[in-house]
Amino acid sequence: MPPVPMELVVDTVDVLIVSLLLYRLFSLMRGTRAVHMFFGLIALFILSVVAQWLNLIAVNWLISSLRTVWVIAFVIIFQPELRRALALLGQHRMVSRFVHVRESGVIPEIVKSVQDLSEKRMGALIVLEKDMGLKNYAETGTPVDARVTTELIGTIFTPPGPLHDGAVIIQNDRVTAAGCILPLSQDERLAGALGTRHRAALGLSEETDALVIVVSEETGAIAYADGGKLYRKVDLTTLRAELLRSFGIMRDERWQTTPHSNL
Repeated sequence: MPPVPMELVVDTVDVLIVSLLLYRLFSLMRGTRAVHMFFGLIALFILSVVAQWLNLIAVNWLISSLRTVWVIAFVIIFQPELRRALALLGQHRMVSRFVHVRESGVIPEIVKSVQDLSEKRMGALIVLEKDMGLKNYAETGTPVDARVTTELIGTIFTPPGPLHDGAVIIQNDRVTAAGCILPLSQDERLAGALGTRHRAALGLSEETDALVIVVSEETGAIAYADGGKLYRKVDLTTLRAELLRSFGIMRDERWQTTPHSNL
């Protein structure tokens, strides 16, 4: 059997890499309005190839004239998707296990706050920073810079306080800001029953690696968004386990919480 030419191997690897990149980009955009623009760009690319193959001079000239702005248009149109893709590439899980939310009572305070808010049916949106900085989102709210406590979080989300409708952002073991505005998810597959808080939680998790906790004002149900996915109607045990898993805190924590049902 004759050896495979090196040029064929290189071309095959080249095609596989491009196919993988296009697939990953499509996966990030699937279910959003940007997917239609993505197919439009693919159609233009195919038209360009056909025009060159058939030697369509006018069409070739038109597409060549537009080619210089394709890159800029691509960046503008797919800015949220590209930002999320770069964020996923830049994540360093091992670093976040030691740098971010620590076991100094932060997770127990967060879980106890969520329990109290759920029982009182007070809406809440709590953002926990991981590797990606959230400074630009924190700047949309009111600076707090205080230690995370159940009382502080409960006070912030108690209506009719001026900050209760926005999000609280927690960086390391401190509440950085409150009343923050988060981007809403554009996922067309979302159920119509989901409110603004759930869409905001999912929207931020689509653009960053943050974990966002949501408490429903109508039902008191607990949910969290992470990695562009929304997990609804979770109980406190599941939430605590996810916080421990996400932030790499494996040691036992000395805290008690009352079992919470019907979430």
